[in-house]
Amino acid sequence: MAEDSDDSSQEKTEDATPRRLEKAREEGQTARSRELATMAVLIVGAGGLLVFGASMGKAFANIMRNSFDIERDTIFDTSQMSIQLLAAAEEATLAVAPLLVLLLVAAIAGSIGIGGLLFSGKAIMPKLNRMDPIKGLKRMFSMRSLIELVKGIAKVGLVMVVAILILDLRTDDLLSIAEEPPVPAMSHVVWTLGWSFFLLSCATILIAVIDVPFQIYDHQKKLRMTKQEVKDEFKDTEGKPEVKGRIRQLQREMAQRRMMQDVPDADVVITNPSHYAVALKYDQATMAAPIVVAKGADDVAFKIMEIAREHRVDVLRTPPLTRAVYHNTEVGGEIPDGLYMAIAQVLAYLFQLRQFRRGQGAKPGMPDFPIPRDLRRDS
Repeated sequence: MAEDSDDSSQEKTEDATPRRLEKAREEGQTARSRELATMAVLIVGAGGLLVFGASMGKAFANIMRNSFDIERDTIFDTSQMSIQLLAAAEEATLAVAPLLVLLLVAAIAGSIGIGGLLFSGKAIMPKLNRMDPIKGLKRMFSMRSLIELVKGIAKVGLVMVVAILILDLRTDDLLSIAEEPPVPAMSHVVWTLGWSFFLLSCATILIAVIDVPFQIYDHQKKLRMTKQEVKDEFKDTEGKPEVKGRIRQLQREMAQRRMMQDVPDADVVITNPSHYAVALKYDQATMAAPIVVAKGADDVAFKIMEIAREHRVDVLRTPPLTRAVYHNTEVGGEIPDGLYMAIAQVLAYLFQLRQFRRGQGAKPGMPDFPIPRDLRRDS
């Protein structure tokens, strides 16, 4: 209990692990900046009005003209009302479509500007704890709520300052509109409002520049972990040491069983009787050099020798050569170049021994196998 209490009181000082970040994304938790999305929509919207404003104005003026300039026969024909409405709706849609597409792209780009594109059903699942009034009050008076309040006040203040500066710079321009004819004056007012709106929108760039790093930092801070959490996650992902040890043991046992199955096919087993045994096989037609089909020490060595004798595979006592082959080869691998001569003498000796057993020659003597100094392993 004391240990659990100590773990729960640990400070979250460790950065989130890749697994923690992946799990957070699966639950829909990622860094987002509403200010970035707002900035993108406002600036693109203001720029779109400046670019497409003239064509949109002409389209709506044409709609108004066609709606009020109707022939007498058309007015009293009720079937023409839907035709007129559909024509006006189609023209209005075509006029505002470019701006709407720009706004849609800006809204999506602003939303995924940090955090990337993310689809998660868990993020929209209802959670009963959100309906808890006590937790709601805690969120209202939390540090995050205070930061959001300060941000809201700062945004309003910044927009007010930029608006005052724009009005101050355009005072003479606005006063001159009163002296212009009505049609040019209306056009002048529209362009003035459009550029003023665009400049006001640009003020949100400063807000986004401050908010984006803060949201990234805040998201990383919320995902921080204690040292104990990191250890527990490592155990969960990598496995507990005792489980991993058991798995390795089972893998070794399976490898040994497969290795033992190849011993009956060996040509010879060389041994250092008290410690090592190595089973060798050589097929001149398919192999460039002899290969090790099995090897082992102590109990495994005795098992190899036992299987070899059961299947009438010759077992030769060659301690120095056996140690050299054992320590310089892997199961399934070829013997080193420096041991070619020694293994060739083993195979030649084995051939002469088999000839002697069939009564076709004299009993051969055990040769002195040459072992290079760099491959020799002393007992």
